Amino acid sequence: MFFGRRAANGRDEDDMEVDADPFSSFSSFNMNGFPRDRHGGRGQIRRRQDPAINHQLKVSLEEIYSGCTKRMKISRKRLNPDGGSFRTEDKILTIEIKRGWKEGTKITFPREGDESPNTIPADIVFVIKDKPHAHFKREGSNIIYPVWVSLRQALCGCSISVPTIDGKSFNLKINEVLKPGMRKTLAGQGLPFPKSPDQRGDLVVEFQVNFPDSLSPSTKDVLKRIMP
Repeated sequence: MFFGRRAANGRDEDDMEVDADPFSSFSSFNMNGFPRDRHGGRGQIRRRQDPAINHQLKVSLEEIYSGCTKRMKISRKRLNPDGGSFRTEDKILTIEIKRGWKEGTKITFPREGDESPNTIPADIVFVIKDKPHAHFKREGSNIIYPVWVSLRQALCGCSISVPTIDGKSFNLKINEVLKPGMRKTLAGQGLPFPKSPDQRGDLVVEFQVNFPDSLSPSTKDVLKRIMP
């Protein structure tokens, strides 16, 4: 008996929890004789989510150094109340770029993709990508500053003005012989560490030697006399 009867333990049936499908415990088959769907929540169809939609978000090294806010406009389809027709909506997504974020960092906006009757909207994912820089390149939280010097500077020494990501400059004096690929480090002048933005990586000066294409016979004679 299901309604208006007292249960054997003396409790009114109205006080008991009643399964939404009172026949589910009697058989694993539905009323038409076919097996019940045990994966869809008693007849409900489990909707799958559309694959994530990835977009590159290009940021400059200066923006990574200081942090910034990006606002990205997206257009997406939304179901109308009738459940069959669509409308197009524009939406502004606000992205807070944290100081020191590494290239490849992902920012996810759940279910902001197109709607459809049978699927869950896709997540919109923005992936951080470094913009090419006129002077620097990036290695993690370090900044690499390539410098070309002449053969004379490489052998005899020189002074180099080194710019920094925050607009300052350092005068770097070189007294030893410079070999191609040699590096000098300015500690703490790189990008902030992602997990400790009050601390910074290094600025690394990387030297390349510009060898002459040719030498005159007289220059060669001089070099032969003075070079070891």
